[in-house]
Amino acid sequence: MIEFAQSIAGKLGLRVQHVEAVLNLFAEGATIPFIARYRKDKTGAMDEVQIQNVQDEAKFLKEFTERKAFIEKAITEQGKMTEALQAKIDKATTLAELEDIYLPYKPKRKTKAQTARENGLEPLALRILEQKDIELSGEAEGFINDNVKSIDEALQGARDIIAETVNEDAQVRAKMRKLFEDTATLQSKVITEKEAEAVKYKDYFDFSEPISKIPSHRILAILRGFLEGFLRISIGPVEEEGIETIERQYITGSLNPSVEQVKKAIKDAYRRLLQPSLESEFRTGLKGRGDEEAITVFAENLRQLLLSSPLGSKRILAIDPGYRTGCKVVCLDEKGELQHNDLIFVHENNKLLDSEYKVRDLVAKYKIEAFAIGDGTAGRETEQFIKKLNLGLPVFLVNEDGASVYSASEIAREEFPDKDVTVRGAVSIGRRLIDPLAELVKIDPKSIGVGQYQHDVNQFRLKERLDQTVVSCVNAVGVNLNTASKHLLSYVSGIGGTLAENIVKYRNEIGRFSSRQQLLKVPRLGGKAFEQCAGFLRIKEGEQPLDSSAVHPEVYPIVEKMAADLGVEIKALIGNETQIKSIDAKKYVTEQFGEHTVKDILNELRKPGLDPRSEVQQFEFANIYSISDVSVGMVVPGIVTNITRFGAFVDIGVKQDGLVHVSEISHNYITDPNEALKLNDKVMVKVMEVDVPRARIALSIKQTQEAPARPQRRPGGNNNERNRNNNNPRKQEDDLSNMSVNDALSLLKKKFGK
Repeated sequence: MIEFAQSIAGKLGLRVQHVEAVLNLFAEGATIPFIARYRKDKTGAMDEVQIQNVQDEAKFLKEFTERKAFIEKAITEQGKMTEALQAKIDKATTLAELEDIYLPYKPKRKTKAQTARENGLEPLALRILEQKDIELSGEAEGFINDNVKSIDEALQGARDIIAETVNEDAQVRAKMRKLFEDTATLQSKVITEKEAEAVKYKDYFDFSEPISKIPSHRILAILRGFLEGFLRISIGPVEEEGIETIERQYITGSLNPSVEQVKKAIKDAYRRLLQPSLESEFRTGLKGRGDEEAITVFAENLRQLLLSSPLGSKRILAIDPGYRTGCKVVCLDEKGELQHNDLIFVHENNKLLDSEYKVRDLVAKYKIEAFAIGDGTAGRETEQFIKKLNLGLPVFLVNEDGASVYSASEIAREEFPDKDVTVRGAVSIGRRLIDPLAELVKIDPKSIGVGQYQHDVNQFRLKERLDQTVVSCVNAVGVNLNTASKHLLSYVSGIGGTLAENIVKYRNEIGRFSSRQQLLKVPRLGGKAFEQCAGFLRIKEGEQPLDSSAVHPEVYPIVEKMAADLGVEIKALIGNETQIKSIDAKKYVTEQFGEHTVKDILNELRKPGLDPRSEVQQFEFANIYSISDVSVGMVVPGIVTNITRFGAFVDIGVKQDGLVHVSEISHNYITDPNEALKLNDKVMVKVMEVDVPRARIALSIKQTQEAPARPQRRPGGNNNERNRNNNNPRKQEDDLSNMSVNDALSLLKKKFGK
C-alpha cells in the first residue's frame, strides 16, 4: 500500500514520510495502539485517530484501485477502450465517478433501449438528436418493420435510446448528483390508513428537510418508519430543476419537432432512470451518514463508560437488589474473586433484622471496605437500607446495564459453572466498581445501552468501531498481567483470543509472572507479539521495576544508561522528579529511538503505570424515589447516563432517566451535547415537565446556572444568537421548552424509543 502514501498524505494533511512509516508498520503487523504509543519518532507523533484515518484511507484506495482495474479490463475485453475513455477513468477520484463511466459498458438486464436498437431504431435516435427541423413522420416511417408497427412505435423506440443515452452520460450524472447534494430534500408521508399504528412516527407524517442539513437521528428514525411499512419516503430536488439541468446540456436547437422529441426523452430519462437511480444512491448515502454518526456517538459513549473511574483493589460487598425474590449478596476480595454469596430481604419488615445481622456479619468476616449496589429495580431502597446501618463504609450505586446479559453468557458460565445467574449478576456489579473496564469488556457493547439506534445501523461497521474503541481503552489504561482475565488480555495489542488463553494457562502453571521476559515462554507468543504487547502489560512488584510502567522493554537500555549516568539504581530514579528534571533528553537520542520516545520515557518515569482514569467519587441523589415524587421546578442532582446527538439522559434516582435536550444544556450555543457533557458527569438539573402516566421527564441544566452577561449591542444591531435560532426551524421544533408536555414527551419517545 506504500504507493498510496502520497495520495493519503495530501488528503489528510500529513507528511508523506510519516504516512509511509504508518503503512510500513501495518505491513509488519503493528497495531494502532502500538504505533501511536511506541513509534512516534517514525510517524511524527500521530495519534490513534490519525493512524486510523490512514488505515481507512488506504483501505478505500485499495478497493478503488481494484475496482478501477476491473472496469478497465471489462471495457478492454469488449473492444471499446479508447484513449479518451482511459483518460476519463484515470481522472476519476471517486467510486461514483468510476461507476458512471462504466455504466454504458456494464452488463445489464434487457432494457427498452436495447430492444429499440435490436429493432434498428438507433439511426433514427441519432437523427433526432441532431435536433434539425425535419419532417419526423417521414423519417420514422422508413423504420417501420415486423417489430415496429407504426410511426409512434418508431418514435417511442428512438426516445428510449435517447433516454438511456442521457442516463448513461457521466457528465449529466455528475451534474445531477451535485444538484441532489445541494438542493434535494428527504420527504416522508404516512401510508394511508396506517396513522393509528404509526403514531410514534407522527412527526414524520408530512415531513420535508434538506438532505444537506438533516441530522442523523432523524434520518434513522424516518428510515425505520419506512422499513416498518408506516412511511413513504422520497429523496430528490425539484423535478423542474433536474429536467432543466439536463436540457441545458442536451438541447442545442430552437423549438422544432426533433427538439420536442428530445425534451420528451429527457423527461422520461429523469423520471424513469436518473431520479430513481440517484434516489437509491442518496438513500444509501444518507443511511451511511446516519449510521456513522450514530456509531460515533455509541463509540464515544462506550469510551467514556469503559474509562469510568475505578475504586481499585478493595474488598466489596455487592448487592443485586430485588423485591419479591430478595437481594443477591456477594463478597469479593481485592482481586474481585468470589468469597461468599447469600440472600437478604430488605423489603419485608419481618425479615429486616435478620438481613441487618447478616450484612453486619459479612462485613466483619470478609473485612468489607465498600458496598456496590445495582441501580436497577429496588436499588435506591436497598441503598437506603445499607446507609441506615451506619457501618461507616462508602456506598456506591453501580450502573447494572448488561449485567443480566453477562450473567447468562458463556463467559459467566465458564467463570462460575456452579453458580446461578443471580449470583453471577451480583459479582459483575461488584467487579464493575473495582474496575469497570476489566468487567465491561466481557459484555457485548450493544447490551450496555449507551447509544442511539444501535440496532438499525450497519452491524459489521458497528462491531468494528466498538472493538476499536475497546482496544484503544484497554491499551490506554494498561493491563495487570497477573490478575487480568483472558477476556481483558485478548484486547491487548498483539495478543488476541488464543494467546490470551495461553497466557492465562501459563500463568496458572507458574503461579505468577515476575518478569515481562517470561512472556516469551508462553506457547505461540513470539518476538513480534512480544514487541506489540509488552509495553501495555504491567507486573507489580516484579524483578524489573520498569515492568510496572508503560516503558517498553526495547528501551530499557536507555533508562539503564540514564540511571548509570546519574549514579543511581533504576528503582531510585523512578518517581524522582529532581533527578528526572536534570536529564537532557537529547543526550539519549539514538538512531533507532528519537526525541519523542525519550520524552515519553521521562514522562513515564515521573508517574510510572499511572492509571489515566480519575478516582471514583460517591454521589447522593435527592430524597426522591419514583416519578410520582418529581414535580416541575425541582432542582436535583443527577448523573449523565447516555448522550445522543439531540440531548443527554440523566438519572435523578427515580428509575426513569430524564432528557436534557441539547438546547437546555448550556447557555452557549452548542450542536453536540459532547461539547459540554461526558458520560457519568454529575450535574444539577431543573425539572421542566413531567408525564407520570407515560413515565417521561424533561430536564434542564442551563436553567440551574446563571446566564453569562451578554455583550451590549448597538441600537438596531443584529442578535446573532437569535438569528441563528430563527434560521434553524428544526432547533425551534426540537426545543422542549417551547412545547406542551404531551408534545415534548411524544418527541422524546419518537427520538429514543422509550
